[in-house]
Amino acid sequence: MRKKSTLLLAIFLPIQILVIKLISGHPLLVEDYYSNGLYPVISKVMRFSLGFIPFSLGDFLYAAFVILIIRWLIKLIRSRFRNPKQWIPQALASLSIVYFCFHLFWGLNYYRLPLHESLKIENDYTTEDLIRLTESLIAESNQLHTQIMHNDTLKVPFDFTKNELFKMTINGYDHLEKEFPHLGYHGHALKRSLYSIPLTYMGFNGYLNPLTNEAQVNTIIVPYKIPTTASHEIGHQLGYAKENEANFIACLATMNHPNIYFRYSGYTFALSYCLSELNRRQPGIVKEMTNKLHPGILKNYREVNEFWLEHQNPFEPLFQATYNRYLIVNNQAGGMKSYSYVVALLVNYLNMDED
Repeated sequence: MRKKSTLLLAIFLPIQILVIKLISGHPLLVEDYYSNGLYPVISKVMRFSLGFIPFSLGDFLYAAFVILIIRWLIKLIRSRFRNPKQWIPQALASLSIVYFCFHLFWGLNYYRLPLHESLKIENDYTTEDLIRLTESLIAESNQLHTQIMHNDTLKVPFDFTKNELFKMTINGYDHLEKEFPHLGYHGHALKRSLYSIPLTYMGFNGYLNPLTNEAQVNTIIVPYKIPTTASHEIGHQLGYAKENEANFIACLATMNHPNIYFRYSGYTFALSYCLSELNRRQPGIVKEMTNKLHPGILKNYREVNEFWLEHQNPFEPLFQATYNRYLIVNNQAGGMKSYSYVVALLVNYLNMDED
């Protein structure tokens, strides 16, 4: 009976892959029946069930998976990979279960409608649009910096505890819900990653565990980056699986936040995307733009860059390339470097807001 169940699960894996391929061609159905239907129920149940646990259960599951895989590999090596008719179906059956749970609990969100379509806005923009938005963000960032520091040469210090930053992130979504009801965040499961040190050397700010719906933040990173990182991970929890869309949600959550430090983090985060895209389109104009920024803002940017430079290592490009490939496989053709779409959402959404 056990062998039969294992074989059926193994056969179910290619069937699942085919079904997901078919589903990926119908984003409207995914949007209506999964992302705005089944998923919010699954997500809330998981967050309410696990949110009260002070540590990340998902991180312990990852550790358990790694230990089990190592034990399984050791057993295979000792047996010199004998009995392939036994261990190959077992491996495929295990993959089949993980693949099913991944897509049921969260992964189908990769195939929902692109965010610009659900917002009913355009997804392109001119260089002139980009320059206008960049100038507007520079003006707002400078104003926020002045309100906080009263000295344009000093960087903004984020003298908050990690718990305070997490609580303010959640409060920001409570505030955002008044204007954007679909971004209501009920059942909080925002946690410190138990793997912050290895995450830092891998070059990651945080991640969502798709099997437990817990959002993990690397709390070793520069505190100035925690507001946008934590908001980004909550965006994933709310069903925005694509990195660029979660970044746009993070911009909304922080730029509309009642706390001025969070607004400063959000506006300068959005500005960094615009400057990156402007550097790609018209590199000669970027220096002119950055000269308009307060030196203190540039120091905040430099603080982040120096942090990552200090933690660079020979293996980081491998981790980044692996994750980039994961994004491409999961319906994100631009991989990690998808600045343009974030800017497109910002340009067109803010233009709609002005209208």
